[in-house]
Amino acid sequence: MNQRKLLKTATLAALLTSCAAGALQAQTAQPYQGVVGRTLADSKEWWPAPTQAPAGAPNVIWILLDDVGYGASNAFGGLVETPTLESLANNGLRYTNFHTTAICAPTRSALLTGRNSASVHVSGFSHTVLSAGFPGWDGRLPATAGTIAEILRDNGYNTFAVGKYGVTPDEEATDAGPFDHWPTGKGFDHFFGFLGSQTDQYKPDLVEDQAHVRPDGRHLSAQITDKAISYIDRQKKVAPNKPFFLYYAPGATHAPHQVDASWSDKYKGKFDAGWDAYREEVFQRQKKLGVIPANAVLPDRNPAIKPWDSLPPEEKKLYARFMEVYAGYLAYTDYEISRLVNHLKETGQLDNTLIFISVGDNGASKEGTLNGDIDRSLVTAPLPEKDNIAHNLGKIGEIGTPAAVEGNYPLGWAQAADTPFKQWKQDANAEGGTHNPLIVYWPKGIKDKGGIRPQYSHVIDVLPTTLDLIGVKPPEEIRSVKQQPVEGVSFADSIDNANAAWHHNEQYYYIFGSRAIYKDGWKAGLAYPSSFITGIAKANEAFDENAWELYNLNDDPTERIDLAKKNPEKLAELKAEFEAQAKAHNLYPLITWDDVLKGRIHAGKDKKSFAERVKDITKAGDSQ
Repeated sequence: MNQRKLLKTATLAALLTSCAAGALQAQTAQPYQGVVGRTLADSKEWWPAPTQAPAGAPNVIWILLDDVGYGASNAFGGLVETPTLESLANNGLRYTNFHTTAICAPTRSALLTGRNSASVHVSGFSHTVLSAGFPGWDGRLPATAGTIAEILRDNGYNTFAVGKYGVTPDEEATDAGPFDHWPTGKGFDHFFGFLGSQTDQYKPDLVEDQAHVRPDGRHLSAQITDKAISYIDRQKKVAPNKPFFLYYAPGATHAPHQVDASWSDKYKGKFDAGWDAYREEVFQRQKKLGVIPANAVLPDRNPAIKPWDSLPPEEKKLYARFMEVYAGYLAYTDYEISRLVNHLKETGQLDNTLIFISVGDNGASKEGTLNGDIDRSLVTAPLPEKDNIAHNLGKIGEIGTPAAVEGNYPLGWAQAADTPFKQWKQDANAEGGTHNPLIVYWPKGIKDKGGIRPQYSHVIDVLPTTLDLIGVKPPEEIRSVKQQPVEGVSFADSIDNANAAWHHNEQYYYIFGSRAIYKDGWKAGLAYPSSFITGIAKANEAFDENAWELYNLNDDPTERIDLAKKNPEKLAELKAEFEAQAKAHNLYPLITWDDVLKGRIHAGKDKKSFAERVKDITKAGDSQ
């Protein structure tokens, strides 16, 4: 046998040994069933059977996009062409009443664990500047709240994650660890992506498994798709009948909006009619598609946003280019998803693959402020509007390029992408912050292809629904650690029944001061003014804790008619319920944006300024 064959044989043997060891390690501890005598003749060996997934269990993929908005993708009536999402929806199910938490880290913690974000310590973020030393706020997922990856790994799945993770504490996000809160410490066999909230798409702060690695210069979305396919292929070569779980979470369409011009140039001129025309057209498309209720009415334009027709030509040109790039970025993301889906189809795996796609982890981003952003950090002193527009016009050719290190579109387009809802990302009080499209696709398991599902659901429901569909129960213990109850509710019965009951009837929301409580079709919400993100001067008004609004979403799904004064009893009931939920889920203390900006939380020994800590959130990788 030559040296090459020896090496190949040794490598295969090592891989098989590793897989067998992993299967035994994943096994739930069992009482020893052999016999241990004084001698081998008096003894009987026993080996626990390797853990196996339920017979016929599907592969599972969770796709989580970032900062998309309800009205962006054409799969839900938007004007951005996303043929992959549209095809998956047309051959699967559209869930039109699905909700997230209004911002990325709480959504991701809730999705991965099936528990409310405060219940798993992520009311804010895992970033130093946005976390606090309280049970609901320290940003450290506890071992008592096992992730979907931990559950499925211990039930015979291989588990992979690529893209944005977002729930590893900044203090632990170095090659020195500790690694308990890294993806590999939370049940994933392999991880390739970035640990933070935002990164340069061409120079990402890139990690593979438990070490930082140098990016190769290509767009991050291409790299994570390649890696996801390689993880799947390597597993299937050794264990073709073993199912896998893949968490696919690209940075798109979070800032920075960076994409090759070949994608953005396809949209040249397509948004010249402006954000007002966009909202009207998309609203009508959504009505026709059936993804918004028949009684929905489009809210008025936000008063902080100028009418498109009032803008001078140079501003229209600038803002249209921002939207062209955003559209190209989303369309390119759809293409990368198609690469993954097509690979599964070509390898005969797609038919029994269950895919959940949350088209956004919150509403469209308001972080581009009123005039858009190319290269100015959120913590940079804001320029006067005239100077800011001049700055952006001078760099209009950089929008979408690697130089656009903070690239993000203006608020007018964020509101358009959130059609038909009010407000944006971070606004936990408004549907525009929390209401996202959900697509469920499973060729083998879905008969009502293209069906609409209006049941109210929340991101914490995806985990129990997934487990329900594949025949796995939430464990009472994981690796001998007693588990908190899963707080989400399965909507698996709606897969086959469009008229299934609405099981999730109550839900709280809270993001740094803004808050809401939903119960049986009623919703009370309280905004929290802050100009830090939007640049809107009016947002500097004093916070009024009594300025709650009340909506009947059954009659008014786009929150146009405030019933707070007309029905104070219902408002009082819901406010009391919010406080009860806050206490039950460790949301107290109610930390606000003012607490963050004034440095009242997480006063560490590093002595870093607020601006320096924000840079930790938006790191780029090694460009050498």
